[in-house]
Amino acid sequence: MSTIDAYQESFDLEPGYLDWAAFGPLSPLVREEGVADLELLGTGRAAAIDQVHARAASAPELIARLIGGRADAVTLQPSATSGLMQAIFGITGGLLLSRHEFPSLTVAATRAAEALHVVEPVWMDPPAGYVTPEVVAEALTPGIRAVAVSLVDYRTGYRADLTALREVIGDRLLIVDATQGFGVVHADYAAADVVCGHGYKWLRAGRGTGFAWFSDRALEHLSPVFSGITGTDAYGPTETVLPVSHGANAFTVSRPDHIAAARLAAALTELHDVGVDAIERVVGERTQHILSLAERYGLSTVTPREAERRAGIVALTPASTDVAALAGTLANHGVTCTTRAGLVRLSAHAGTGADTMTMLGDALAAFAQSRVW
Repeated sequence: MSTIDAYQESFDLEPGYLDWAAFGPLSPLVREEGVADLELLGTGRAAAIDQVHARAASAPELIARLIGGRADAVTLQPSATSGLMQAIFGITGGLLLSRHEFPSLTVAATRAAEALHVVEPVWMDPPAGYVTPEVVAEALTPGIRAVAVSLVDYRTGYRADLTALREVIGDRLLIVDATQGFGVVHADYAAADVVCGHGYKWLRAGRGTGFAWFSDRALEHLSPVFSGITGTDAYGPTETVLPVSHGANAFTVSRPDHIAAARLAAALTELHDVGVDAIERVVGERTQHILSLAERYGLSTVTPREAERRAGIVALTPASTDVAALAGTLANHGVTCTTRAGLVRLSAHAGTGADTMTMLGDALAAFAQSRVW
């Protein structure tokens, strides 16, 4: 059995699950790690506690290897949102972003502007919600100091071209929410200055497994507004309040949840063993299969047709009068997905099996037969 075959075999959930963009059911390895760490922390033995902490400490190194940066530039965060807020609250000047981004970005930009009055959100309304280099270039002004974008748009599945965005924005900071693509598609993370993600979707690591990576340029230009006891160069009680560190740890508040970090490390180890290339290939095949089924049964989508501009998300756009019926038919056939704002979002992973695709095809066929023309 090849490594990718073994990885696919580890998907032991019931068939019909096409909602990886919402939540990733935990992998067996992650579940085993969580249980083992709970038992170790229950012993009260210093060696056992240190063992859990050591496992957790490997997570930044594994993230850095995927991004192509240094481990000391990676911070563990409660969520991707926490990392994004760390970065966005540290900006001075204009911040360019789409109104259609996930609220982790739009809310952070708004709250930072309201609280500090040094960040100025500059809003884009890109066609179809696609943040393309052309749209960004047209919206740029001299006052914009940073651009924020999702690697993969949660609504449409559009995958941003980070390399081209870097070329367009020049020396401005590029802040990336990589949650919907990290670990399942390759990206030019070196083009970014801040990369935030979370392990509870495609990495199958559960909640509490967020992270943020900061480039040297980001550390130079961002102000660490939320900097706690771990944001100094000496952790622990001191007679005086120490100055903020010049490293990435300045953008942390406290020590991480070591069990969550160990779960993330387990998921990343599994990912490294199989390789992003192999996962991306299979996810791409599953995504193309869903697009083909949608076309077969007369359902339009807002997901790009170009393979390099999408990841694992397919967003169907039925007529407004058909949204409830389509969602109901999918549910009746055992297909789990997300219905929001007139879109029916399907998201397949590398371990999504043929049985799930058959269930989806049967559901779409039943829906097509039931429509009144």
